[in-house]
Amino acid sequence: MVLGILGMEFTVFLAMSMFAVFMVLILTGYNVAFSFASTALAFAFLGDLLGEFDPLTMNVLPGRWYGALSDQTLLAVPLFVLMGAILERSGLAERLLTAIGMLMGSLRGGVAAAVVLVGTLMAAATGVVAATVIVMGILSLPAMIKLGYDHKLATGVIIASGTLAQLVPPSLVLILLAQQLGVGILGLFAGALIPGLILAAMYAAYALGISYLKPHMGPAMPREQRTLEGKLSRKSAVIIAGLLALLLGMVSLLLSPGSALIALVGTFVVLLAILLTGGMLTTEIVVSVVPILVLIVGVLVSIFQGVATPSESGSVGVFGALLLTVLNWYFDRLLHRDGAEHITPRWRLTPTAIYAAGTSTANIVVLVMTLLFSSTFFSLMFFQLGGSDQTSDWLTAVGGGKFGFVAVAMVAVFLLGINLEFIEITFIVVPIFVPAMQELGFTAVEKIWFAVLMAVNLNMAFISPPVGFSLFYLQSVAPPEVKTADIHKGAFPFMGIQIIFLVILGVFPGITEFSFRFFSGA
Repeated sequence: MVLGILGMEFTVFLAMSMFAVFMVLILTGYNVAFSFASTALAFAFLGDLLGEFDPLTMNVLPGRWYGALSDQTLLAVPLFVLMGAILERSGLAERLLTAIGMLMGSLRGGVAAAVVLVGTLMAAATGVVAATVIVMGILSLPAMIKLGYDHKLATGVIIASGTLAQLVPPSLVLILLAQQLGVGILGLFAGALIPGLILAAMYAAYALGISYLKPHMGPAMPREQRTLEGKLSRKSAVIIAGLLALLLGMVSLLLSPGSALIALVGTFVVLLAILLTGGMLTTEIVVSVVPILVLIVGVLVSIFQGVATPSESGSVGVFGALLLTVLNWYFDRLLHRDGAEHITPRWRLTPTAIYAAGTSTANIVVLVMTLLFSSTFFSLMFFQLGGSDQTSDWLTAVGGGKFGFVAVAMVAVFLLGINLEFIEITFIVVPIFVPAMQELGFTAVEKIWFAVLMAVNLNMAFISPPVGFSLFYLQSVAPPEVKTADIHKGAFPFMGIQIIFLVILGVFPGITEFSFRFFSGA
């Protein structure tokens, strides 16, 4: 009777039942990787028992596992995660936030806008949402509360900007989406860069605008808190300008030797002039912003110029993060010698910090690999039972062509994103979407557009009350006076911004295409 009503073959019914059981398991809190494997194994046994499934068709599974592990794209995952973990523990994030906050502190909402700027830079540097939100929460939330910021605005900018780690390259989400969708990671990074920066600018504009209209929500920082004691000596200025110019010159070698020479000389002259004419705050801004910018630009340029693969650029990024840690420590010593009282020179990357960075990287890599193995088993079972073909037929029959499919897909991703991590969502829904995309004739550029939409959508899901993951990340480090309700209410304006931006990107796919062609040179 059931099969007659649904109008499907028994094997397809088994496939849909398998997916339904899997969803029930993960929504009850069962481990996603084990849910993949256990449901696939159970329905393989059931299908064999009923004579509807031949276990010999699973002989291709080891080959698929080997093919997945041979994918060079996945090698970028541990390297970019490790790069972010080193930067997180090196003290660079704290220094960056303090300097930018002081620079923009004279504006109403300036510190909130600084949080968005620093959050965007840290998102690009870490590529991991949890790390970015937690670090920003520890460093900036107490300071904003002390300044008298509205708790909802303060928490909202932190969770929104921290969650940009899913969209701003080199993002872990984009790496996994590129692998699952079968598109080049270079193209996906290029296509996501301008949309990510536009979304960050919208966050900053909201923070400044609401603080201007309602001054009590984002008061300016008092002048005495924006002053640093000390005056940089000429010798220290020459050393700092020289080292930073050398860093930028090395990155410019990726373009051409001539560009490197111009960058080296030009950067040295400009930075030296800034350091000699500015105060200690100016020096702090230079030594905190320039190194991280050079690292991010170096990693992305090496990919976009085709000089290095994503995995190779990730290894260079790890080396660069270690180098910046050394420079950060050396700059601290120079500034402290010149009378900077706000600095206590100390080596941050202790054996304990290195161990913590390695452990966090290993945890994420093990999670990705476990999900990859178990989801491949599940996807193969789903395909063999006819579930992929049936799902593709349903999705292509929605109406509206590609835009109709995208609308349905975005709703599904948002609903899943409220309860699941982005890694799990990538392995659950993307393999289901791919056959439908092929049936609808999605081009490589359109797949990149779809992936960027997915990343923006996941940003929205991650800050959606009451169970968005970023809300929990911030709640775990928030001061006692910040209520959970404040964190949830603070998310709503930024969800509105994300919805507006998602619609804009959906209606005008040319934004993503322009970003892709501009940075990839395609």
